[in-house]
Amino acid sequence: MNKKLNNNFNFEISLSVLNHLGRNLYRNFITVLGEAISNAWDADAENVWIEIDKDKQVFSIKDDGIGMDANDFQSKFLKIGYSKRASGKMNTKSERPFIGAKGIGKLALLSCAKRISVFTKKTGGDYVGGVIDNTSLDQAIKSDLTPDKYPLEAFDVKSIHDLTKKHKRGTIICFEETKDQIKNSIAHIKKLIALNFHFSLIDENFSIHVNNEKVSFDDIKDLVDATEFVWVINNLDDDFVKKLKSLKHKKIKLTTALDVGGFIASVKKPRNLKITGTEERATIDLFVNGRLREKNIISHIPTQRIIESYIYGQIHFDSMDVLGKDPFTSSREGIVEDDENFQSLLDYLKREALPAIFDSWDKLRLDRGEEGDQENTRKTKKERKARDLYSATKEEYEPDDDSPQRDQVEEWLNALRDDAEFNLSSYADCFLSENLVRKYIDSNTIKLEKKTKQEAEKWRQRESVKKGKANLSFDIRKDNSDISYLSMDDLAITAEGSKDGGGKQSLRDDAIAYAPVRNVVGHTGLLTKNGKAHLRLKYENIKARLKTLISKKK
Repeated sequence: MNKKLNNNFNFEISLSVLNHLGRNLYRNFITVLGEAISNAWDADAENVWIEIDKDKQVFSIKDDGIGMDANDFQSKFLKIGYSKRASGKMNTKSERPFIGAKGIGKLALLSCAKRISVFTKKTGGDYVGGVIDNTSLDQAIKSDLTPDKYPLEAFDVKSIHDLTKKHKRGTIICFEETKDQIKNSIAHIKKLIALNFHFSLIDENFSIHVNNEKVSFDDIKDLVDATEFVWVINNLDDDFVKKLKSLKHKKIKLTTALDVGGFIASVKKPRNLKITGTEERATIDLFVNGRLREKNIISHIPTQRIIESYIYGQIHFDSMDVLGKDPFTSSREGIVEDDENFQSLLDYLKREALPAIFDSWDKLRLDRGEEGDQENTRKTKKERKARDLYSATKEEYEPDDDSPQRDQVEEWLNALRDDAEFNLSSYADCFLSENLVRKYIDSNTIKLEKKTKQEAEKWRQRESVKKGKANLSFDIRKDNSDISYLSMDDLAITAEGSKDGGGKQSLRDDAIAYAPVRNVVGHTGLLTKNGKAHLRLKYENIKARLKTLISKKK
């Protein structure tokens, strides 16, 4: 038997969806602030005032945007999923691109306090709004109520009398019993805002204030001052980059066909990226239409290179945000990883930008006598260690900042950098090779020829005379045997047991050839280019012959 179908079905949404979409997705206090700041931006505000009282566990966020009337408050603010972009238009006054997209970010406001009060008005109108008490909301969710069965509590404008003074239009949101959200000092909060809301620093028509202190470049001055090098992508014209006055090298340009702009910068020490008093650090972040969308994007392409702990920056990829396409995660705190644009950006960073930055950073750091990228093949591990030793030792000879000779001494020290690297590395070769031959002679109980013993005695006597002049009564040489006084040529003769090397190239021949140049190094002299090349060649020969010699017993 046919029955008429019931076509009067409709969706019914439980309030529990608020937990899934918002309250349980937002954990970062800065993200919560970001939602309110973004709403203010989209509302054409010129100012956002954040007032924080940590002792009372309350804070408020006020803006001077266009505000809302009763109809707007119900149909836009309280409508989860309402998108301001549906018309595809920008705000009429400033023509700013909208930051908000899905209309669920406002749920972040429910995640950090027990009670949230919203007061909003248009020019010439009265305040409208309401109070959301998370305790009663929890009960409504537990009872599986639908939104129409959970009315907001009435608000009391008198309770925010101080905030409404001279407030002609806009929105005020008050948060009470904020749990553990407000952990950081005002200075640290301002710094986090400065790092995360780039547009507030560079847009003259938009300002953020925390406890009546305007967020500005001064809040990240320590980061700016610690920045050594910067790489600019696609000629980004950025006021932040212009503030980098302490750079040790001119800006380096990077280009790509991608519709992106940005900069990546490096600091003197990894600790310069740490935001004191917080768990945060400056990273390379992705911004879309001025809003932070993904922190530390190179975490998606980790290289485990030391430079990663030195760099930070901002990549701006506004074309990721287009009507009808949503590359952002539900929490709005990240990018959907398989988004095509995001993958193209990661590919560019991995294959082009970061390799170029890593290589030039290594060179620039080494040129300044600082530690570079240990994995770069520009220098051997031994050369890098020698340069690091030079750099560490150099600090002990630098005059005080107020010394009139500081610049002159700094110039001298820098001029010795390359020679110090070569000589320190060469001395390590000299020390090991000669002492290994001594170990070999001693282990095999090889006797010294008469002439060789006489040579050792000559140097022993010279040392004794100098000790007497220095009035030293204690032993200064750990080993007083004859072989400890011999140089490589005499050691080689003893070890090989032949003055002519048996008619073949020998350790002795190389030792004789390298002795004059080795003596320059041993006496802290500086070598010519030819002298360095000669010493390198002879060291390689000596090492090869020495390895063969000591690997077998006589």
